[in-house]
This record gives sequence, C-alpha cells and structure tokens, in this order.
Amino acid sequence: MSADYAFRAPLWRWQGESPWHFVTLPEEQSDEIDERTRDVQRGFGSIRVEVTVGTTVWATSLFPSTNHGAYLLPVKKAVRVAEGLTADEPVDVRLRLLDLPGGAPVPRG
Repeated sequence: MSADYAFRAPLWRWQGESPWHFVTLPEEQSDEIDERTRDVQRGFGSIRVEVTVGTTVWATSLFPSTNHGAYLLPVKKAVRVAEGLTADEPVDVRLRLLDLPGGAPVPRG
C-alpha cells in the first residue's frame, strides 16, 4: 500500500486571531491515514508528512479535527505566496506519510 495521497480541496482561513490557513483532507483519506498511523502518531495525534502543492515541497504535520471529522493540513504563508493560493479556492495537494508503524522507511512514489 502506497504512503502517497492526492486530492483537491479548498483552502480556508481559520476564524480566529491567528491568520492560519488549512486544507481539510477528504474524510475517506483521513480515515485511512488514521488507521495506518495509529501507532506512530505524535503529540495531539499529529502525523508527519511531506507535501507538494504546485512546485513547492515542504514537511509539516497533519492534525486531527473533531469539528471537521478529518485531518487538517496547515498551509504556511510562504507556500500560499509562492503558489498564488487564496482562501476559498481549490488546491491540488499531494502528500506522503513520513512515519508508518514498524519504523521501516516510507517508500517514495
């Protein structure tokens, strides 16, 4: 089973004091990722990933959200600027899990 996922979802802005922007993973992929990584999740249930949007690649973590029933992918300002992303517009995302149970290296592609 591949550690790679791809999806398209809208970028949205957190409605709080901080200007955080996120993409919500599709529920089906969130459920699969949660099941596959349950034994290697970090603080707050986070999961380390490598993300590609356009030509920008970066490492970050997914965070579970009970309000959304899915994982949230934070998208930092540098990525939004480099890729011309704006809130409420769809984003094509590719991500790769960096941790899987058993400590084995995660295969690329």
